[in-house]
Amino acid sequence: MAWAGSDVGVVLLVVATTLHAGFQLTVTCVVYPALAAVEPGAWSVAHDAHSRAITPVVLLTYAGLLLGVAAALWDRPADLWVWVAVGGVLLTFAATALGAAPTHSKLGREWRADLVRQLILADRIRLVGALVAVLASSAALLT
Repeated sequence: MAWAGSDVGVVLLVVATTLHAGFQLTVTCVVYPALAAVEPGAWSVAHDAHSRAITPVVLLTYAGLLLGVAAALWDRPADLWVWVAVGGVLLTFAATALGAAPTHSKLGREWRADLVRQLILADRIRLVGALVAVLASSAALLT
């Protein structure tokens, strides 16, 4: 186990990806199922409240991921596990930017069952990215 001073970046990545995975599991297992269960007539109010509440948490979580990625790449630019973790983070960011965010925008205007399904699919892709990132960053710390 290489727990030297040069591993501070990898430790930051492990902390960031662990926090993110916990956040993402909560969204996937609790928040989105509750949001999907909202009746179409109450959708607008529920969706607006969800968006206002979750946006600051997403911004802080993603900022932490960016910091962890930058620090780990600075410390270990050739580490395969770090790069796998970065890939997981990038998958999460891509699923958010290309899937969840535009779908949320459309759902902010109107409830549609197909859009709710798209949102849940994008969310599950984010969960995969988050789990890959936390497992790979942990492997990087242990090698």
